[in-house]
Amino acid sequence: MAAPRRKLIAGIGSALVDILLQEDDHFLAESGAQKGGMLLVDSKKIDELHARAKCAPYIVPGGSACNTIIGIGRLGGPARFVGKRGNDVLGNLFSEGLKSNNVEQNLFISSSPTGRVLSIITPDAQRSMLTFLGASSETQVSEITADVFKDAALVHVEGYLLFNHSLMNAALKAARRAGAKVSLDLASYTVVEQNRNILDEIVKDSIDILIANEDEARAFTGHTDEQKALKVLSEKVPTAVVKIGKRGSYIAHGGKSLHVGIKGDGRAIDTTGAGDLWAAGFLFGLVNDYPIEKCGKLGAACGYEVCQVIGASIPDDGWERIKAEMI
Repeated sequence: MAAPRRKLIAGIGSALVDILLQEDDHFLAESGAQKGGMLLVDSKKIDELHARAKCAPYIVPGGSACNTIIGIGRLGGPARFVGKRGNDVLGNLFSEGLKSNNVEQNLFISSSPTGRVLSIITPDAQRSMLTFLGASSETQVSEITADVFKDAALVHVEGYLLFNHSLMNAALKAARRAGAKVSLDLASYTVVEQNRNILDEIVKDSIDILIANEDEARAFTGHTDEQKALKVLSEKVPTAVVKIGKRGSYIAHGGKSLHVGIKGDGRAIDTTGAGDLWAAGFLFGLVNDYPIEKCGKLGAACGYEVCQVIGASIPDDGWERIKAEMI
């Protein structure tokens, strides 16, 4: 009797807690963050900005791969997150967030504080991030074995892991040894720019599914035309995606390319987690053998719902609307 087909999606990345602030462009400029980008900082910088904020923050579990894996769990798929947290209050908050969203945990514990991200949300709904990695940066190569990805159909890797080349390579090798395919979300154009020297080789050799937005695709390929960028990416991987905001997404798969529009009118309260949740819907569809257009539409539904709230946590009624897209 044949073994049942794998459906588990495992994510590996930074175990971070999001501190979400709604502030104006002046606050953003003084923070030193680039609009739409990500800047690595120490904990003191985050504490200083937090203290200067005009409004109380929203504090929720975060991190790019974590957001995607939580989305998989909420869609009803088997989901696992691999990372390192601190033995502190924020670390406990992170663990409880995974548990409450149906995500299996494979978390290593550090004596260092749990990492956190200060996400500044400006009136145009853009989010700009300052990141203190804390314990999340201490995951050791020796800890990432094939066992952490046991039974996974797919391992989803966040682009921020590129800042730790040895850990990225360990994750890719462990995923292959576990018999899983690998998806990579490029995460931020700043990630691409700072890791351009190794990114091409990693993508060609180890990635099955590559997900980028238009800024990341441009930084990687040099093309401002998204369809040309998609073509370049599709020559490197079996499945390539270029997300284009309010205009939807371009997807290349199986030798063909298509455009998938967005859901709704494109209005957003906050774009935090939009790409991460788009990936959740898309990857869930792929491992469940949905037609590629339906995968894109499910991704668009997840991306739309998360843009209607502050932060990357979609409420229950939003998930009910998303699940209607699965029928």
